[in-house]
Amino acid sequence: MPPGDSVLRRNFLPEDLEPRLKESKFDGTVVVQANTILDETWWLLDLAAQTDSILGVVAWVDLTDPNVGHTLDACALHDKFVGVRHIVHDEPDLRWLLRDDVLNGLRELARRDIPYDLLLRPPHLPLIPELADKVPGLRMVIDHIAKPLIAARVMDPWARDMEVVAQIPGMHCKISGMITEADHTNWTADDLRPYVQHVLGLFPVDRLMFGSDWPVCRLAGNWKRVLAAFTQACGPIPQPLRNKLVGETAAAFYGLKAPKERSHD
Repeated sequence: MPPGDSVLRRNFLPEDLEPRLKESKFDGTVVVQANTILDETWWLLDLAAQTDSILGVVAWVDLTDPNVGHTLDACALHDKFVGVRHIVHDEPDLRWLLRDDVLNGLRELARRDIPYDLLLRPPHLPLIPELADKVPGLRMVIDHIAKPLIAARVMDPWARDMEVVAQIPGMHCKISGMITEADHTNWTADDLRPYVQHVLGLFPVDRLMFGSDWPVCRLAGNWKRVLAAFTQACGPIPQPLRNKLVGETAAAFYGLKAPKERSHD
């Protein structure tokens, strides 16, 4: 029976992921929001404070709220708050990112040097150069390589638009979330390789980072298969560059600290 949405219909907690992290010699993980509610934000930040394996939280805040700055300052009281994300690709308005109220919220992020995760699909990519112009100084990372149409083996216009976006100074990209854009039951690393290789050719490794997309990846595989497919799709890479892809770039972008560096006062 192929995996389906039912595999996600339960709570996934740190103890579910920690054995996989240890097996693959990862120090920890960055947890990223899944719901557009502040209750989840406070819960994730409290959970992170109690969990060494959670190195950072990319949370949700209402960017359209005129008082979003106060919310961001409250988030910043938590040591592991490292960024913000909104599920842009679920917004009915394709140009949601360029709305004035959203731009005002993003300027509050830039003012505080808080990174922003761009959860997009290919039609949103042409908006990103304009966004970068309107909010200078906003540090951004594209999640899931902007979810190209892998199952349909479609490269353009995604590939051309990524070439433009990659030229934005400081733009980062996560090599993640690909197997759920492929054929859930029959994908292989060969299906991912053209997209991964394109991204590798556009961004230097200090602006690229691996992401597991766990537990959502369970719709089409598991954590171990995602890491193996990433390795195979990237091909031979010198160890110092691989270290950047699988951890060092993310640590620098989000300002992560290893568990031993954290104060528990």
